[in-house]
Amino acid sequence: MRGKRRLGFEVKRTSSPKVTPLVRSALEDLGLEWLYVIHAGEQTFHMQKKVKAIAFQRFQEDLAPLK
Repeated sequence: MRGKRRLGFEVKRTSSPKVTPLVRSALEDLGLEWLYVIHAGEQTFHMQKKVKAIAFQRFQEDLAPLK
């Protein structure tokens, strides 16, 4: 929870994360506004609606707007 916002995080060791059934289930079951997949790659990118992959090395910079 961030204020009234529900955010989810998943950490992957891979550099090319994929949207899994678990991600889809978490979005729906937990009523998440966004789910962020932190991964070992170098790029941050949108994976699908409400799901964003964030490179671990850019984690702090890319999540700064959430403050």
